[in-house]
Amino acid sequence: MSLIKSEKSKKEKNVYTLEFSVDQETFAKAVSNAYHKKVANINVPGFRRGKAPRAVIEKMYGKGFFYEDAFNDVLPAAWEEASKASKLEIVGQPEFDVVSVNEGENGVVFSAKVYVKPDVKLEGYTGIEAEKKVEPVTDEEIDNEINTIRERNARETEVTDGVSVMGDICHIDYEGSVDGVPFDGGKGSDYPLKLGSGNFIPGFEEQVAGHKLEEEFNVNVTFPEDYHAKELAGKDAVFKTVIHKIRHVELPEADDDFAKDVSEFDTFAEYRADMKAKIEKRHEEEADKKFEEQLLDALIEKMKADIPEAMFTAETDNFVRDYENRLRMQGLDLETYFKYTGMTIDSLREQLRPQAEKQVKLRLALEKIAKAEKIKVGKKEIDEEIKRIADAYQMDSEKVREIIPEESVAEDLKVKKAMDLVKAQAVVKA
Repeated sequence: MSLIKSEKSKKEKNVYTLEFSVDQETFAKAVSNAYHKKVANINVPGFRRGKAPRAVIEKMYGKGFFYEDAFNDVLPAAWEEASKASKLEIVGQPEFDVVSVNEGENGVVFSAKVYVKPDVKLEGYTGIEAEKKVEPVTDEEIDNEINTIRERNARETEVTDGVSVMGDICHIDYEGSVDGVPFDGGKGSDYPLKLGSGNFIPGFEEQVAGHKLEEEFNVNVTFPEDYHAKELAGKDAVFKTVIHKIRHVELPEADDDFAKDVSEFDTFAEYRADMKAKIEKRHEEEADKKFEEQLLDALIEKMKADIPEAMFTAETDNFVRDYENRLRMQGLDLETYFKYTGMTIDSLREQLRPQAEKQVKLRLALEKIAKAEKIKVGKKEIDEEIKRIADAYQMDSEKVREIIPEESVAEDLKVKKAMDLVKAQAVVKA
């Protein structure tokens, strides 16, 4: 197996054609193996099934009858050797072809049309200006966070006497009509509606409040003009309603006892201060993320490169695989997801394509910076990153090394360091 030649295309940028060969002995053995695998399923008149000589089969079906299987057998190893020998940064999937076959002399010669990473021009990646605005924490935010915790720790009691109030959970039967005519989707039975949740159209929940168990009453509402069911948009409706069960939700008092129950703090003041600190940290992280996104967009704008379509296609494929893996973690597959959503693989790829393009451009820009700045990573950093990946996926570190080459881990770390450099040298606008 050997690389014969590597020739750059004169018509297309970043395209090469590689020619590489498989020697006569290796190819002849592959053809023989293909014959022995297929002969059992070939019927030839005058011979018992599976006993026909190879020469007879080739005379009947042609000299190259077993070639395709032989090609598939020898091509992976030959291509791996040839691609390494070319020293090209190949991207995407090669387009293979057979140049010549001569089983008795030179074996087989393949060609591969390949795409390589483009030359990247990038200037002015230091001192990029970007806005970083950290939103102040408001008392309302803190109260909302604490009330969410209070609701999780709420106590429910069933109301047998009295009327429903906002905040209660009422199990209701309802049937809606417009101009006295019931409409589709307007009927429900024993529906647990929390008054004040905003789950029903405006005005509905407020009118359920103030009524007793088993009391029948009408709720009069008007559908919003932008209601999803166009035939109901803007229409006046009447819902015949009855409450079968009322559950009163009692929130714990926001006091020291509550703080002790839900946190490590002894006083509510300490708990509230900690909640404020957590929200401040979240605001800081959100501002930092937006700041970084501005830097990334600026890098992409500054970069110039003739990027092969194959790179965008390959990255879109990666995004689709990641999407499918996330669905599987939720107990779904793509086919089921498409059935429920009405999407297709083409529409999913179209949806993911812009993000994939951005990722390709960003990676090229950061790789250029890493090279220009002579960024290096040490063995210890690689080992730590492999351990981090292993811990994240609950795998053994050695298993990760089998799946991800150390060279790939090193390149990823260089890209991360390049991004850190861009952030460190950016000009922050308040």
